[in-house]
Amino acid sequence: MNKTMDPVELKEHIRDFLKEHRQASLATCLRNVPRSSPVQYFLGNDLDIYVCSAGGEKFKAIAENPTVCLLVNTEYINYRRIKGVQVFGVAKSSTEDPFLIDEAKIYAPDPYLFDYAGDDLKVIKIVPYEIVYLDSLEKGDRTKQILKLNTVELKEEEKEYAIKH
Repeated sequence: MNKTMDPVELKEHIRDFLKEHRQASLATCLRNVPRSSPVQYFLGNDLDIYVCSAGGEKFKAIAENPTVCLLVNTEYINYRRIKGVQVFGVAKSSTEDPFLIDEAKIYAPDPYLFDYAGDDLKVIKIVPYEIVYLDSLEKGDRTKQILKLNTVELKEEEKEYAIKH
């Protein structure tokens, strides 16, 4: 079992992992129908996340239900060997708040991103309320570190599941 990290250490691991990657899957729910969309993202202040997109159903979904989940992970080798972060948060989009575009420009890794796309580019901002971190690449330990409101919880893999499989 992994030792419980303190909140500062866990935030560093999460931030470093999210900075190493740019692609994710964004899960939303529209009229009680879940959907997952491939997206590119970048980090803002603290662990806020920005997604830029030309549009799609995800914007309608966020307007109806702002609760989202963003999954960022390494290549899936098998269920024992993976590293990833699940960000559960509340999203808002520039279709509802046009000032998000100016806010996102501050943190965008490519300052010309918004110039290329012009008015077609929309922004989603995700403010996390829970982040699940899993690093089972080296030892296969599936203990999840969960960051909630600057506290850390551990969630070990179900013992029965581990024994059966």
